[in-house]
Amino acid sequence: MYRRPLQSAVRQLLNASASRAVLGKAIEQDVCQSRALVACRITADAGVPNHSQRRALHSTRGLHTVKETPQTTDEEVGAFTKLIEAMGFTGPLKYNKWKIKIAALRMYTCCVERINYDEFFEKCSLPDTLNSWFLVAQLHVWMCLVRMRQEGRAGKYMCRYIVHSMWEDVEQRSKIMGIDAIQRKESMKVMTETFYAALFGYDEGILSDDCVLAAALWRNMFNRQCEDPRQLELMVEYVRKQMQFIDALDGEDLLLTGEVKWRPLVEENAQSILKVPSPTYNDAGL
Repeated sequence: MYRRPLQSAVRQLLNASASRAVLGKAIEQDVCQSRALVACRITADAGVPNHSQRRALHSTRGLHTVKETPQTTDEEVGAFTKLIEAMGFTGPLKYNKWKIKIAALRMYTCCVERINYDEFFEKCSLPDTLNSWFLVAQLHVWMCLVRMRQEGRAGKYMCRYIVHSMWEDVEQRSKIMGIDAIQRKESMKVMTETFYAALFGYDEGILSDDCVLAAALWRNMFNRQCEDPRQLELMVEYVRKQMQFIDALDGEDLLLTGEVKWRPLVEENAQSILKVPSPTYNDAGL
């Protein structure tokens, strides 16, 4: 009684297997023909000179401004240091922590006192407000953080106090300007969100091409209100040359002194690499 359904099922299975085999052979023949056609075209192109120049494939690796030399690996720390750092504390560092804190304060001071903010406001058409000052300051703080993160655990510890010094300064400036406590709290919250969003945007921009960096500057520094492309071009050039200059500074000198000198916003030969002066410090690292 079950013979006919069984026979029909076997026939369907055999027909499906046969069709799959035929389809597989057809696909294999098409692949072989395609490979032969590609080989013929390559041979023909090799014999005929190409008169039209084609644009080379863009590679963002050529636009990196951070150190191309292999970075030093993380310092080897003991089990006790790993334990206390897992608990939120900082273990022993290469240099004294107080020296690093003082150097961090000095580096932030360089971001504030050695920058001509009026020139940035004029060239970038920014209003002379506390927020505009903060946007320019955070750009230079970010460049210092990028440089110091290359110096291992001590550099990361220094980055923490650079950011701490920045928030202390912003709060003091807002108090001097007479901003009330409630508004100051809201402003600090907005600035915090802006700062950490800018860090991600600038990191992506410095490791990408100029279009990505210009977009990050347009979103963060210009607050999406820049209509002159020459201003974006000026700032992209400034960030590139500034990162190149800071990257040439000695890491140990930065950890001990925190002294950073900035290249001018506008200069005739922006592609030139200025000679980096060697900072001076005493035996105590001060």
